[in-house]
Amino acid sequence: MDRRRIVGQLRVQEIFLSGGRRSWTILWPEGAVHEEADRFLRRYDGEPGTQRTYAYLLVDHLRWLEREALQLKAVRLRDLQRYMGIVGAAVRMPLGEPWRVGKQPYGAATLGTAASVLKGFYLSLGYEQVSAELRRDLDRTRLPSKADRNRSLLGHVSSAMPANPLAPRKGGRRHPKMLPDEGRGRLVRKATTARDRMIVTWLYDGGFRIGELCGLHLADLHLRENAECDQARGAHVHICHRDGNSNQARAKTKHPWELVNGVVHGGLIRRVSPEMVHTYFAYMTSEYPRSAVTGHGMLLVQLAGDHYGQPLSAAGARSMFRRAGLRAGLGRVHPHQARHNFATAVLDASGGNLMIARDAGGWASSATVDQIYGHTDIHDPKFDAALRKVWSQS
Repeated sequence: MDRRRIVGQLRVQEIFLSGGRRSWTILWPEGAVHEEADRFLRRYDGEPGTQRTYAYLLVDHLRWLEREALQLKAVRLRDLQRYMGIVGAAVRMPLGEPWRVGKQPYGAATLGTAASVLKGFYLSLGYEQVSAELRRDLDRTRLPSKADRNRSLLGHVSSAMPANPLAPRKGGRRHPKMLPDEGRGRLVRKATTARDRMIVTWLYDGGFRIGELCGLHLADLHLRENAECDQARGAHVHICHRDGNSNQARAKTKHPWELVNGVVHGGLIRRVSPEMVHTYFAYMTSEYPRSAVTGHGMLLVQLAGDHYGQPLSAAGARSMFRRAGLRAGLGRVHPHQARHNFATAVLDASGGNLMIARDAGGWASSATVDQIYGHTDIHDPKFDAALRKVWSQS
């Protein structure tokens, strides 16, 4: 996110609500609320991640409209297609004056999200605010695919699905970029604190998203067998979505959870390895400040500077991981790569069982695991033997 002050143009405004909740809206240069954009964004109250992403994608489009001197009523489908081409989509038409000069074009996933935002925004406008032609062009349908039918409870009776003429064509999904096999050991050796060694270990052994890990509270950790929650026999953690964390870290999934007599129940339960327990106690007994236990109670804290003892943000954890990767000679690495390694390792160890991999990593669907990670290891002895058998026959 660009944290520079925006003067003289439309901007995204973060709103702090009670209970640590946050919301986003879009303001005109003079400070007034952009009513049409705000009405669209209010649909996503209670989904801060989605609302924030949509706000920044929408404000870029609204700034482009200002530059092109286009009123909402005058926008046509061709204008939206031209905008999608300017931000990175493959569109065969004159695009006009460059936009977002000096910035990277949107990736495939961001282009898909931007297409959804544009369609949703224009269809949310009143009939007097958008042309009937554009509404008709955007409000299209298509025949449902097999995946659409499988995804819906009553998919077998569906006869049409919404279509988005702005969405880019979906190509084959790339294999995830993983860290090398020896990457874990090199990262641990270059980690400078017990906290950092714990972060590396938990990312590799637990498959955590960085927001999940930085959002953990000490109460979420049940690291002894037969814990009082009675929801897992072995050591485990409860990943609970909280909007009020002071470091703004939160779990992606919103599984229901509750605190019963001081014990966390529910959430997304993730098993914990012996090495994870070992690094936890090494960190807690050597570096964790006592004031944090009775204060915010979060697991990961800052260990230096003016904010010593305050919760570590996801951005801080990413920076630590990146610096450790550079010291280890791995280049610019990202914590999510360890999650890819974890998923692949679980799939290999379980003989390709998608259900086990789904539950171990907390994915919502085994189809997602299959699509991203369900590919053959070309170094597998069975794969090699099958090829050699075919070659010998030919």
